Amino acid sequence: MIQQPETKIKQIRELKNFTQEYMAQKLGLSTRAYSKIETGETQLTINRLNEISEIFGVPPMEVLGFDEKQVFNNCKQDGYIGINHINMPEKLIQQYEETIQALKEQIAVLKLLMEK
Repeated sequence: MIQQPETKIKQIRELKNFTQEYMAQKLGLSTRAYSKIETGETQLTINRLNEISEIFGVPPMEVLGFDEKQVFNNCKQDGYIGINHINMPEKLIQQYEETIQALKEQIAVLKLLMEK
């Protein structure tokens, strides 16, 4: 049995710096109706979980298996508390990786030119 999915949703929302108002608007709910999901007053349905997961940009099973201790432990080990990949959209990560690759290629070309 999955423990407290509503708590996991709240934790992810807070990590992503999303407000309850933002989530409610995206889901077409009132802020109070959304708040009831996070407090467990309203039972979470599979359809609602899918909608919330889509807003977060993560698969539903990752939402249900979310462990905030794991996130903060990883941040501490990497030495950058407060910054995590959850807040980084995939497209931005891809752009950074492409930029890094392009810079590596430019460095290689410059090294070749210096050798001549």
